[in-house]
Amino acid sequence: MRPLAEVQAEILAAVPHLGVNRVPLGEALGAVMAESLIARESVPPFANTAMDGYAVRAADTDGASPAAPIRLRVVGELPAGQAPTVAVAAGEAIRIMTGAPMPAGADAIVMVERTERVGDDSVLVQVRAQSGDHVRPVGGDVVSGTTVFDAGTLLGAAHVGVLATLGLSEIAVHARARVGVLSTGDELVEGPRRLAPGQIRDSNRPMLLALLADAGCEPVDLGVARDDEALITRRLERGIERCDAVLTSGGVSVGDYDYVKAALERLGVLRWSQVAIRPAKPLAFGVVDATPIFGLPGNPVSSLVSFELFARPALLQMSGHRVIHRPEVAAIADEPMLRRADGKLHLDRVRVRVDDSGRYRVVRSGTQASNALSAMAAADGLALLPDGPGVEAGDELRVMLLRAANPDH
Repeated sequence: MRPLAEVQAEILAAVPHLGVNRVPLGEALGAVMAESLIARESVPPFANTAMDGYAVRAADTDGASPAAPIRLRVVGELPAGQAPTVAVAAGEAIRIMTGAPMPAGADAIVMVERTERVGDDSVLVQVRAQSGDHVRPVGGDVVSGTTVFDAGTLLGAAHVGVLATLGLSEIAVHARARVGVLSTGDELVEGPRRLAPGQIRDSNRPMLLALLADAGCEPVDLGVARDDEALITRRLERGIERCDAVLTSGGVSVGDYDYVKAALERLGVLRWSQVAIRPAKPLAFGVVDATPIFGLPGNPVSSLVSFELFARPALLQMSGHRVIHRPEVAAIADEPMLRRADGKLHLDRVRVRVDDSGRYRVVRSGTQASNALSAMAAADGLALLPDGPGVEAGDELRVMLLRAANPDH
């Protein structure tokens, strides 16, 4: 059996990097920037108010209080979206709405809640203002000429908002991996129809397609192929033509009916590994015509764990991601996780919580059988148990987080 780290490193060294595309801003979410972005303008481009209120000269409000308000003459009103046409002179104020440009002469905003309007042309200011109060300065968010985002930045929703603020309609990003998924097996059935003896419903392909979408890839459904070497070969060839990478599920162990193994051997040089982990020991990997192929095991939990350990990091690297592995944290076992020493790293499915002191704590999420997908669905992480007897309650262990842990309440 081969060590996990060795197999991971071999795969990452073999996969190609995809090209760069210019995509509309609406398609940029989840992509990785291929070049650094220098701001061509400042945000905001003009000083504006952060509050509804009155634009004033701060010096005119010296001594103002609710008991002794200061009266100022109102010389205009300025909504957002209009340029100021009247300056604020000594003893004057302009009624102003959030986002409107600061008028000349004014250097502060008094919130409307701290004022009282008197007639049509006066306002009583009940608080002393400081210069700059509630004023958004030019370039307060982004300064023209500065680097906004570096190449390699993973674009989230807020990043897209910043790009839109800068007037960009498209952006250069690393191409997303287009990944095909093929399930194999005479026993597989799709949809709700009644199962015949020996049949099971295909869960791996929908699961893997969902995992790809969650990883920011473009999933391609290559369907289900029955146990026929020629048919599986044709399906794989079609996937290689259409996709940047291909995942297969099942048929990679040492059985007499593992037709995927035979089909993949027809297509190119693939390496068959027995990885020193449990679950997900069997793995096939190779690159055919610059297209990586991952032969994942057929048991659902094994297929998911294999995807997380091998396929997901490789696909993220292909698409320009800098962070390609799930985070790992130190945690405390709230129950024993014992086992036999067998030379393998065990990846137990666990629920993760954060206690009041900020420590991660874990318990098994259910049965650890490699076909028990419901326990995988209930898990927040994978406990990494090195070869040995496991851990007792209260022991520390490493956990790979699959999603954010829930805090104690």
